[in-house]
Amino acid sequence: MKGLTVQEICEIIPHRHPFLLVDYIEDYEPGEFAIGYKCVTYREDFFKGHFPKEPIMPGVLTVEALAQVGAVAILSKEENKGKVAYFGGIQKCKFKGKVVPGDKLKLETRIIKQKGPLGIGEAVASVDGKVVVSAELTFMVG
Repeated sequence: MKGLTVQEICEIIPHRHPFLLVDYIEDYEPGEFAIGYKCVTYREDFFKGHFPKEPIMPGVLTVEALAQVGAVAILSKEENKGKVAYFGGIQKCKFKGKVVPGDKLKLETRIIKQKGPLGIGEAVASVDGKVVVSAELTFMVG
């Protein structure tokens, strides 16, 4: 297993606070997969408005966090260093649970197909072993 700190993640993907949604990578294989975590705290800016009486991490931000983990897998390949991975599409997305303050969000994205700059990642987000979001993410490296 090889992990990455937040500083090392920032050397691979262009996202920065407040939009960097990955705190650390537990394990990854360039071009194959990455497993990362987001430690969700009450201090996240989005909780101010989503929702004031019941703070829930927006589902689309969980999908974005999965995409960022996938971007680590793709952009850590030698030939993709310094490039950006753009969203090309989201398929088969299912929201199955809430993400709330205090959750340790596990983010797993496995690259299942890649042809040239285009690819597809199979992505699953979970909290305490329970799946909260699953999706197929299409990306383009540019």
